Amino acid sequence: MKMIDAAKFKVQCLELLKKLPAEGIMITKHGKPVARLMPASSNCADLIGSMKDKIQIHGEICHTGVEWSAES
Repeated sequence: MKMIDAAKFKVQCLELLKKLPAEGIMITKHGKPVARLMPASSNCADLIGSMKDKIQIHGEICHTGVEWSAES
């Protein structure tokens, strides 16, 4: 993710908005992150499949591993 100092962001704001990367921009003050500028998504459909190949499932996804009985 691109990082930019707040003072520099203030000067270049409009130009940065024109070329805003998909992962966004981290705005810093004195080297510490204070805000993250992210592009607005046009609709929720953009999220479908967006995490493909980024998440790994280990074990049984539909089981907590805790045995229980509805009668107790």
